[in-house]
Amino acid sequence: MTRSHLLAGRFGAATRLSPKALRLYAEQGLLVPAHTDPQTGYRYYAAEQTPRARLIARLRQLGLPVLRIAALLELSPQARTIELRTWLEAQNQRLADHAELVEAMARQDEAALPALTIALRDVAATKIVSRRRLVTVVDLDAYMAEAEADIRAHLAASGLAHDGLMSVHHHDFTTRDNEGPVEVAIACEGPVEPIGDLLIRLLPGRREAFVPVPAGHENFPLVLSIYEALEAWIDRQGLIAIDSPYEIYPGSAAADFDIAYPVNS
Repeated sequence: MTRSHLLAGRFGAATRLSPKALRLYAEQGLLVPAHTDPQTGYRYYAAEQTPRARLIARLRQLGLPVLRIAALLELSPQARTIELRTWLEAQNQRLADHAELVEAMARQDEAALPALTIALRDVAATKIVSRRRLVTVVDLDAYMAEAEADIRAHLAASGLAHDGLMSVHHHDFTTRDNEGPVEVAIACEGPVEPIGDLLIRLLPGRREAFVPVPAGHENFPLVLSIYEALEAWIDRQGLIAIDSPYEIYPGSAAADFDIAYPVNS
């Protein structure tokens, strides 16, 4: 140890890192003291560690997690700049998406929804050919079109009618920046084998609460208001949604699609 070494307190003051932060970064391996006195436990940092410490402090100001900072520290300045600019673009897009959703929610609060026709119906057990994939809202339409075409082509190649209804099952929440598992399915009758990522399964008979989606509310984020209206109706009726929601194409009453929840009978 030389005179250029600083006690943790002085080093922290020079780099604007608190004692708590220095201990955390030492434990995480981001900024390990150059020397620890075995008798006193005092931690000393070398002057050469100052630029790294200040860089860590600046990255923490961005709200980056420790693991992301650790990866950035290992990059060259040029590569780190590219990574940070890419991260910033993603943050800006995420904020824009959030702003869009907030504005859509505000419009829903400020204006009444169009008249909705919500009802119950019983649906017989149905065999489906389906494909499930993680997608965002941005990729949803393209994925639905591709999956529908592939499934109908497989049914036709199997010698079966391929004009059954399409259903799109949302097994988790899907947004512009969050991938959710979405299953596209076509109803069918007759023997058919799975192929590739196309699966065969049976949807049990069920009662469903459904609503035709009115024109102008088919797309994200306005379609969320229709989901919420249906969910509120289910609650008011004293019913319980027993599985994830799905969309049915084409919908009833000349709608592009219906939104439905299976409910307890």
